[in-house]
Amino acid sequence: MCGRFARSSKPDVIIREFGVRKALAGPEPNYNISPGQDIVIITDRGEKQLVACRWGFIPAWTKDRSSGYKMINARAETIVEKPAFKEAFLRRRCLVIADGFFEWEKGRKGKLPYYIRFRSGTPFGFAGLYNIRTSPEGTDICTCTVITTEANELCSQVHDRMPAIIPKNKEDLWLDPTVRDPDVLLGLLRPYPAEEMEMHPVSPNVNSPEFDSPDAIRPVIR
Repeated sequence: MCGRFARSSKPDVIIREFGVRKALAGPEPNYNISPGQDIVIITDRGEKQLVACRWGFIPAWTKDRSSGYKMINARAETIVEKPAFKEAFLRRRCLVIADGFFEWEKGRKGKLPYYIRFRSGTPFGFAGLYNIRTSPEGTDICTCTVITTEANELCSQVHDRMPAIIPKNKEDLWLDPTVRDPDVLLGLLRPYPAEEMEMHPVSPNVNSPEFDSPDAIRPVIR
């Protein structure tokens, strides 16, 4: 699964790396993002846009806003059949911007956190789905989910799932709203090559969602 991640890159770096044409959000780094928080995603509405969105998908047809906090992840293997995600999968795909993500290993001293990122140190995009609905007050609310897939050889050391990361050369294909062939889209939701990633232990302070500091992603010795 993906229940916590980090975005350490500044907006200008994200805009450059992903070829964003319109930035509707300019967030500062967040080193310990948890469900229910505002994050940034990239969508394609005629051009690549960087927008703010709440992590926790709320389907258009539900009246229960709290349900979104439970829909932080969508499994790639069942995404086509799930009523909550089926339409968004075909029409409202996004990239959830991250520099790395956390997973926990069960040890004798409890759950021990690890941080996983690209060896290159560059930001990347989780495969995501988003939805925009209007609140009773007339405000548009964006909510989203992160798609997960089987873990690669690196991530499987601590967990059997990982976020589906879209390769750089496939980002435009994933974002293109005119592409609606499930087989083509599902083919993008593969475990990312382990050799391009690295993992290191981090401070147990990460266990608290309130711990937002560069120290959250720094290696520690155990």
